[in-house]
Amino acid sequence: MSDVEIRPLAAADRAWVAQFIVEQWGDAMVVAHGRVYYPAELPGFAAFADGRCVGLLSYELAGDACEIVTLDSLLEGRGIGSRLIAAVLAAARAAGCARLWLITTNDNMRALHFYQKRGFALVAVHRGAVDRARALKPAIPTLGFGGIPLHDEIELERWL
Repeated sequence: MSDVEIRPLAAADRAWVAQFIVEQWGDAMVVAHGRVYYPAELPGFAAFADGRCVGLLSYELAGDACEIVTLDSLLEGRGIGSRLIAAVLAAARAAGCARLWLITTNDNMRALHFYQKRGFALVAVHRGAVDRARALKPAIPTLGFGGIPLHDEIELERWL
């Protein structure tokens, strides 16, 4: 999708990013592997088309690893997620990272397909991690996509 601009997030973007996360994730915070994240406070990239945000990726750098915390595309199948992944790959490499990784949930077959097509490998299943995350964020549903019981986190990685 050539008419989409990908740009890094700036401090001035934090308010609308927080609202975007609430709209997409149901809360300003997300929980993964026992940690609470506020994506509006993290570095990231946004995709814009016709003056509106159509995609967002937030990430965290820690040591030689870069974790994708959130990835949303409002126009699926148009290359926005792929371009956001390319942007974070470049940022991770520039920061000297050796590994790009993320967590998704056991019900998210579309994400598993998407990431594996882009060179990520499944490296771990954290059984019961979503159940434990509900202690930090009780609003996490018990059923996910297609009515699949939501219990586990799946870790994927791509070596750089």
